[in-house]
Amino acid sequence: MKQSSLAELVSAAGPIDVISTDVFDTLLLRTGRSERSRIAKGERLFSALLAQRGWQIEPDYLAEARVWAQRVAFRELAVRGRAGEVRLADVISRQLSMLGLPQFLLAERLKIEVQVEKTSLMANAPLAKVLRTRKNAGTRIVAISDTTLPSEEIDELIQHFHGPDLIDNVYTSSDHGLTKRDGNLFLTVMQAENVSPDRMTHVGDDLLADVLAPSAKGIAAHHLPRPAYRRYIRAANGALTEAARFGRRQARAMKATIPSVDDANSFGRYVLGPIVTQFCMLIWLYAVEAEVSDKTVLLFCARGGVGIREAFERVLAKLCLPLGLRRENIMISRLVAARAALLTRSASVLEELDREFRGSVLADVAKALGGRTYELPGIWRQPFSGKHFVTLLFGSSGAEVLADIKQQNALFTRHFRQIIRDSNRIILCDTGLYGSTQRLLSSGFPDIRVETIQFARSNYKNHSEEHFPKVTGLLVEQNFYSPFNVYSCVLRYWHLVESLFEPAVPSVYLFKENALGQVEANCGDITFGTLDPSAGNHLLSGALAYINTLPANGGVIALRDAEAAWHYLKRAITHPTEAELRCLEVGGRSVDFGRADVLRILTPGQDKTFVRKLMSVKTQLWREGAIAREFPVLKHALLPMFGSILSLRGLLARQH
Repeated sequence: MKQSSLAELVSAAGPIDVISTDVFDTLLLRTGRSERSRIAKGERLFSALLAQRGWQIEPDYLAEARVWAQRVAFRELAVRGRAGEVRLADVISRQLSMLGLPQFLLAERLKIEVQVEKTSLMANAPLAKVLRTRKNAGTRIVAISDTTLPSEEIDELIQHFHGPDLIDNVYTSSDHGLTKRDGNLFLTVMQAENVSPDRMTHVGDDLLADVLAPSAKGIAAHHLPRPAYRRYIRAANGALTEAARFGRRQARAMKATIPSVDDANSFGRYVLGPIVTQFCMLIWLYAVEAEVSDKTVLLFCARGGVGIREAFERVLAKLCLPLGLRRENIMISRLVAARAALLTRSASVLEELDREFRGSVLADVAKALGGRTYELPGIWRQPFSGKHFVTLLFGSSGAEVLADIKQQNALFTRHFRQIIRDSNRIILCDTGLYGSTQRLLSSGFPDIRVETIQFARSNYKNHSEEHFPKVTGLLVEQNFYSPFNVYSCVLRYWHLVESLFEPAVPSVYLFKENALGQVEANCGDITFGTLDPSAGNHLLSGALAYINTLPANGGVIALRDAEAAWHYLKRAITHPTEAELRCLEVGGRSVDFGRADVLRILTPGQDKTFVRKLMSVKTQLWREGAIAREFPVLKHALLPMFGSILSLRGLLARQH
């Protein structure tokens, strides 16, 4: 795409009634200060303002709440996949709610945002001179910007640098819910200005939003990109800002004291409690953004979602977080979703079954999916293959199995349709990691719009990621542990997170119709409030006890405690003490998918030689725990070595 010059804009041929100009990095040029640096400065000013009013909140916690609120809002917008824009007023409003601050502070925080912008911009005087020349010749000049700021603040910034007589009107994506990127904001401008595309021209720095998009609407576009090195300067500034924040966080975490955690309940309370609270606040951020559009329902998936729901509802109540979005618990599992996907002969279910039933025979899979044992011909004793299974299932020998699968899916479909009612947007909430349930459910019900929010997202299966745009890991989205991301420590012992939220009920695998004609499942009634998911689960009991202690303005307390808790959890997972081994060994984990097999987290190796013990570590579900238990003396050398290997793998993965 050929770049334009200002001279070409002055001498543009043909009658032009309206010239629209991009704002940031076009009419107003950004300095080397990054967005993170601007946020940090704004929160320092806001912290000082709050201190004058009697609220003592460190700037880093204000910045963390702001960044989370903004990040989750943009993620929800991307998943929504429809026209819209994140509004800074909404982001700040949610930041205030998270921290227990009154909403009347919103206007003052917006003023601070504009104040910071004024110190982070400079006037593009040459462009302004050209625009004034065209305006004096009778051309109308308007500003059009994809921004979270409202038009009033953009107008104030332009007047600050260029005076009140340059721009006739301002159009922003946040005001209109439309963007330059999709071209629809240009249509709004043309309609408002009563101008046809052939009598309008646009100037801006972004190739997509300022050139390709308006050109597609028939508007002449002038490309005025800024030098590439400017982006590198801002990126470096952002990295320095984050490095400084990381250093302060580490220093605070090192100084923080956590009470003695000699048992699972106390570990749940003082370590996992703040982390669970943080997770629930992120769920709220996503849900409150989602409720502004469509008929949406938030479904908490059995089993892990039942524990998440319990914690979530308590956090909403304790922190006074408003949410009108309908919430339900749903009886579902990967097995249940696989039946639906199998009936559509989706490739996703074959990939899932091939992984889950590697080493099994076809009859074993028929039993798992059909829900009972069958008298099948000898061909069903062959090693399992997804494609072979589908061929047999839909053939004459699989008729009985197929009938049971269809019956089970019909019962689940009744339950599913009853739960979602007239909702046209379904948000599943689960623990994670890969999002198999969402992937299979979307394949089985292609007419229903399904997405998932979960604790973490990781492609540990090395399967297709075509569903990942609809799966959000609220705290972690990466495949390997990274020493630079403390949240990723859970990837080194994921079964801890799963067991934390799961109640003592079986995984859903069979449905039936009761005497009242209602659909029920083998898991029993999991409707919110009918069971205590923390019964027998000391980690969750402790976490809920922490939530119960929070005051109405406890968001700041939770963020502060979570900062120290993550640091503690990382060390407990990677270098566990004997007491932490007792707290965190969660026992056997169900293989699931209709099977009764159980995997042990730590398999004892007392009768093995040193070499065999060392080799068996790679088969353990919690490898650091296995090293600490089997090598109590050598663990001080082995654990740092093992951690270095995993850190190197994570760093190499980031490079690709």
